[in-house]
Amino acid sequence: MTQIATVERILDAGHAEISVPRKSACGHDCEECAGCGVSGAAVHARAANPIGAAPGQKVVVESSTGGMLRIVALVYLIPVLLFFAGYLGAVVLTASVAVQYTAAVAGFILGILAAVVYDRRLRARGGLSFTIVRLF
Repeated sequence: MTQIATVERILDAGHAEISVPRKSACGHDCEECAGCGVSGAAVHARAANPIGAAPGQKVVVESSTGGMLRIVALVYLIPVLLFFAGYLGAVVLTASVAVQYTAAVAGFILGILAAVVYDRRLRARGGLSFTIVRLF
């Protein structure tokens, strides 16, 4: 996956700190919506700098598509799957609708907690790995 970033500072001979604009599904066409109140915040990350980009330069960065898909699956897919698993498991065990809904919500919350734990582990290991490919 490639994105456009700005080099913020040089960390060492082979790495730089970059800022990548956060993307969202809405496209931030705020004149049309103005509903979310989110400005285009940037994510700061460490990137390999094999081309020797300097601070202030716009660059094209590449990250692992597999890693990104794993994160997307964990954040969006796992909570929904656990929601349905909790609901269907409760349907098999009991006829009580309250228990079925409670099991579904518990499964969803478990999926969200798994995403939070994964996020903390990923941050502790340095987050996603980016590589500066070329100047923009």
